[in-house]
Amino acid sequence: MARVSIRDLVVEYVSGGYVVRPIDGLDVDTDDGELVLLLGASGCGKTTLLSALAGILHPTAGTIIVDDTDVIGLSGNVLTEYRRHQVGVVFQAFNLIPSLTAAENVAVPLLASGMHRRAALDRSRTLLGQVDLADRVAHRPRDLSGGQQQRVAIARALALEPPLLLADEPTAHLDYIQVEGVIRLLRRLAGEGRTIIVATHDDRLLPLADQVVELSPRTREHAEPAVVTLHDGETLFRQGDTGDLVYVVDDGEIELTREREHDVVEVVAHVVAGQYFGELAPTFGLRRSATARAVGPTTVQGSSPTEFRSSLGRRELNDLIAAHPSADRARVRAAARSSDAVTTRTSNGSPTHPGSVHMRRPSRK
Repeated sequence: MARVSIRDLVVEYVSGGYVVRPIDGLDVDTDDGELVLLLGASGCGKTTLLSALAGILHPTAGTIIVDDTDVIGLSGNVLTEYRRHQVGVVFQAFNLIPSLTAAENVAVPLLASGMHRRAALDRSRTLLGQVDLADRVAHRPRDLSGGQQQRVAIARALALEPPLLLADEPTAHLDYIQVEGVIRLLRRLAGEGRTIIVATHDDRLLPLADQVVELSPRTREHAEPAVVTLHDGETLFRQGDTGDLVYVVDDGEIELTREREHDVVEVVAHVVAGQYFGELAPTFGLRRSATARAVGPTTVQGSSPTEFRSSLGRRELNDLIAAHPSADRARVRAAARSSDAVTTRTSNGSPTHPGSVHMRRPSRK
């Protein structure tokens, strides 16, 4: 049996001198026998979360409970036993040993656990039969298709009968025929006594799932526009937030900052009246790459990505993405002013930009 409970999970690391939190305050619960998808684009934290569940990566904060086991609190031999008997991992690159046959690859964890070679090979042949590879037990990885290698990797992950199976992008390198076989296999393997958690960006797997955990921000294309009034020092959105709106400074000034290692805060830009910021996160489903705070009393207008794009021509939008200096922010400001749908509310009122994410537009003269 494998029930998973994740609470307030935070994973933080430094990349290029900047603090990155691919997972920030995540809560997830799964029931025994479920097939759970971790869905999202590259870089959203799918593999990071699998690594934490496998006891390979130690999170910054939070808890992971698998049945009655506090995974984050494990160490030494107890952690080794958890990795060996409680969780099986199917790696994206398969990680098969080229010189070994399919049966020998599956037998590796059995031999490492102390099982005799003959018994280990008998067990591996049984497992290969369960993944429809009974006729490939003596083949080496180079003689197997991508889908067949994936099934060998799944059989190896099941060798010690772990109640929790983790699969990282199991369809990433497969053609549609091979994908079909892996999809059927994963669905068949999930059931009472075994929970399967799959990290994927592949929407084709959605019908398989008992539960979907979306790790990439989902932008509302038609989010309600708003005018937000900020006090001096008040935060509009924070680095790592999700967000639905692109903002134009109507009056005052916004300071954009990023967190660096050693608790250093870097000022990225100052955005003044007539300039826009925060456009990339809602447009492309990213997280905010900086924190936006008011410098003095400030009023900003927020518009949806659809309205923002419609206010720009194709060339200007392309220039915006490439940070080319020809885009005209004054035009965006005028377009925002003309919107009849804009509503006014303070930043402490009912939010019109839940979980706002920010990306900044470099100031241009």
